[in-house]
Amino acid sequence: MTTYRHVSVERWAGPCGAVVGGVDLASDLDDTVIAEIRAALMEHGVIFLRDQSLTPEQQVAFSRRFGPYSPVPFVHAIPEHPEVIAVRREPTEAAGLAFGGVWHSDFSFLPEPPLGSILHALEVPPYGADTLFANQALAFSTLSPGLQRMLRGLDAVHSARDAYSPKMQGIHDRFEGMTVTTSEEANATQVHPVVRRHAETGADTLFVNRQYTVGLDGFWAHEARPILDQLFAHATQDSFTCRWKWAPGDVAFWDNRAVQHMVMGDVSGHRRLMHRTTIAGEAPIPARDPA
Repeated sequence: MTTYRHVSVERWAGPCGAVVGGVDLASDLDDTVIAEIRAALMEHGVIFLRDQSLTPEQQVAFSRRFGPYSPVPFVHAIPEHPEVIAVRREPTEAAGLAFGGVWHSDFSFLPEPPLGSILHALEVPPYGADTLFANQALAFSTLSPGLQRMLRGLDAVHSARDAYSPKMQGIHDRFEGMTVTTSEEANATQVHPVVRRHAETGADTLFVNRQYTVGLDGFWAHEARPILDQLFAHATQDSFTCRWKWAPGDVAFWDNRAVQHMVMGDVSGHRRLMHRTTIAGEAPIPARDPA
């Protein structure tokens, strides 16, 4: 375990997650503090910081300490801040539907999916709309040795077609607080290893998700579907997850290479407003069987 001298780190749940304290993200943080925040992220997959007050400019500045901005396709940024999107849910939106309400790793359909994302809570409902995270290294390590060997040799096909292609515009029109422009470009596909090696920790993690993984490279659709369905269910079972109940001022920072996440759509009649920034990542490194 890492020894922290400049921040406090308290484990939040068994599988993943930690609360980081003793830091004001709006300030000009020393490199040693940034290094410890990054270490906590690598150790726990997702970290939470309470009682933060960030302008869009300050959130962008903090995000850039961990890497350059990753463009967000299809989702419109807030005016005058192209690196910030507002994840907004209006009180009139019906329960049962939420932006980000399917298990996913952000934009895994890109050639270089994001390293991570930072979400700052500005307004939250009095109950519900929690966010769940699932540890994908733990998910992979608990599979049988035989299945691990098989999966290390496979590549998955990712696409935004079931999220941002024109057939989904009707769904996005129901998100009253957000502007999403669907496009035929969402039908493009990208191949990534089913098991990726984390570029910083070296951990082998599952890298398939229900939102964006649409097939297995070299498999017929009817062959791939039962394998993927099994992996989707396994990867997000309760024993691999943590759950965060939001309060105004909370910040969540997650590593898309290490965890999946989803938001609960279990509330109506209340507004929820978050600002999100996204950090550029690298092309996934395959974790092939050394044998």
